[in-house]
Amino acid sequence: MIRLYNSRTLKTEEFKPIREGHVDMYVCGPTVYNHAHIGNARPMIVFDVLKRLFEAEGYTVTYVSNFTDVDDKIINRAIEENTTESAVAETYIEAYQNVRKMLNTELPDITPRVTETMDQIIDFIDALVKKGNAYVTGDDVYFSVDSVATYGEISHQKLEELEAGARIETNDQKKNPYDFVLWKKTDKGIKWDSPWGEGRPGWHTECVVMINNNLGSRIDIHGGGMDLKFPHHENEAAQQEALNGNPLANYWIHNAMVNIDGIKMSKSLGNIRWAKDVVNTLGVNLTRWLVSSVHYRKELNFSDDTIETARKEMNKVLTPLRQASVKSQLAGYEASDAYDEASFREFLDQLDDDMNTPNAYTVIFETVKKINQAMRTREPDWARISLYRNAVLRMLGILGIVPEEVTVTDEDRELFSGWNQAKQDKDFDRADQFRAKLIERGIL
Repeated sequence: MIRLYNSRTLKTEEFKPIREGHVDMYVCGPTVYNHAHIGNARPMIVFDVLKRLFEAEGYTVTYVSNFTDVDDKIINRAIEENTTESAVAETYIEAYQNVRKMLNTELPDITPRVTETMDQIIDFIDALVKKGNAYVTGDDVYFSVDSVATYGEISHQKLEELEAGARIETNDQKKNPYDFVLWKKTDKGIKWDSPWGEGRPGWHTECVVMINNNLGSRIDIHGGGMDLKFPHHENEAAQQEALNGNPLANYWIHNAMVNIDGIKMSKSLGNIRWAKDVVNTLGVNLTRWLVSSVHYRKELNFSDDTIETARKEMNKVLTPLRQASVKSQLAGYEASDAYDEASFREFLDQLDDDMNTPNAYTVIFETVKKINQAMRTREPDWARISLYRNAVLRMLGILGIVPEEVTVTDEDRELFSGWNQAKQDKDFDRADQFRAKLIERGIL
């Protein structure tokens, strides 16, 4: 039984799908005007693990994550580089997808783009206007937050207490200072014809329309970073409630932010870490191990200390797995795909509890301990060791971590036999030579 913390209810709830055995999941994607930073990489990994968990528990998953390919930042970048908005968007969509691949994530099934959804966005806004939940003022269209009784249910802020967020525009045209733009007139950059003149849509309408187009009017899970809870997710939910009279999603899942050396990552501080650089430096396995070492609802800190701690933890797992593989091959044991089901079940049970990765790590360490103990016996039971090893490999697979496999060759066996014989003969110089070759070949 999977249980997830629902931001809307502020409770950890048993997951009950809309369709038996299937999960529809939408995770807000990037505005593609720059490379993905390590903060963008966290939801990539968090929701990839969640998808893998659902699949391990027998669900099928339709995973949708959008690309916002029209925005002031994209337009400004195009002007700076004397190119088109579409060229800028294509460059960073490709870069973003490359990061997903570098991180060994299962790519989303559908990646809709705003520019490919414009007709539906305009129709959606028009329907809100006709229903009385949106109003036209000048050449712009605004959503009336007062028209939805449930406004504030995602962020849990009362309307009268809300503080204007970074993406909230306040002006004299609004009936309520927290009303948000659905369509705005523009004379700069790309624009489209609409019943209200040439312009482009507001950010908050784009995602809700892409959800409706690709998954339907009500989905199981809507995810993203904690910074999206208000105003973006709040405004998405309000529009769906206004037009269709139902919640947009049954479960709202938000991951916490990423800090660098204990400080919030921001451009103004100059401490942005691009995801591609982090992965190139640390490697995919260590990057994913570090990200999942902290519960997704807690802040994650990237520092020399946390990286080194993660490296030591991961090596405590990967080194015994490697040793077990090499020694079992040298012993002539042919491993099967069988695994210790009890250990793997305990691992899944921990993840089922709101993706409790720290507790799941504990199960990994306990299973590796059994491997180490079994290998220290006079006559190791390689079949038993293989069961534990395969269970750990399955656990790591849910986390998206893939250890390097070592294949022992006949030449390796000869070197290993020569090393043992030299030690038996007390020919230590020759033994050292064999040992050096075995280390070079990754056998020791």
